[in-house]
Amino acid sequence: MAQAFGASIKTVFDAVKDIINKDQQGFISVDTFNTFAKIAQLNVYNRLFSEIKEAKKMSRGSVMGSRDKSRIKQIEEDLAFFAKSETIVRENNVFAKPADYNRLISITTDGSILLDQSTKRIIDVCYDEDKFDRLMLSPLSKPKESSPLAMISDKIEVYPTNINRIKVRYYKTPKSRDSDTGARLDSVPSYQVSGTDDNPYEASTNQKDFELPERYETDLIIEICKMAGVNLRDDQVTSFASTEGTNKNIEENG
Repeated sequence: MAQAFGASIKTVFDAVKDIINKDQQGFISVDTFNTFAKIAQLNVYNRLFSEIKEAKKMSRGSVMGSRDKSRIKQIEEDLAFFAKSETIVRENNVFAKPADYNRLISITTDGSILLDQSTKRIIDVCYDEDKFDRLMLSPLSKPKESSPLAMISDKIEVYPTNINRIKVRYYKTPKSRDSDTGARLDSVPSYQVSGTDDNPYEASTNQKDFELPERYETDLIIEICKMAGVNLRDDQVTSFASTEGTNKNIEENG
């Protein structure tokens, strides 16, 4: 899925620094900002899942407006960018979660196509230890090769145990993007500086932008400011959003 560059680490840093100075909070160091940036991206990312979950509840009650539906569609498209698949082999009787695993979408057996029919089986998922034990003990619900079951914890246990390969579809943890090329990087977003003691915030050319899309810059700014202990006023965020919108129009329209 094609996607524009991620939210600019420099834009977010400059805005946070400006807001903190106006709020008379002094300054924020680059190291502190980078620590907050990683956490902020995860907070915003996880909140998107919560927003979709809440929207689905509302849709069942038919109280969602067209604007809300458009917002949810946009979030779903953004999250689809983080969806991945990985085939995992059983080791020591368990399946290890992928290193960048954030949350599960689905699990299937690693089947093949035979006479135009897939031999894959959907694996039911359980997160509750007590419920899992009851399912395993019941002769009616005990997992079979035709209806396997997975227990999800810090690892993945799949029964029956003769299933040795599974395919996991999941959402990855967001990382970063190269600010010049937009290439996805296996590292956290970070603001890089090459300045001196007189100008410690001079940005270098080697920036690691957020992996979340540009449209989430304001959300990231708000999140980082909260962590910095800034009591945000609506006019600060509104002013930033208005300025950014004007700058983007100038850039796009020449």
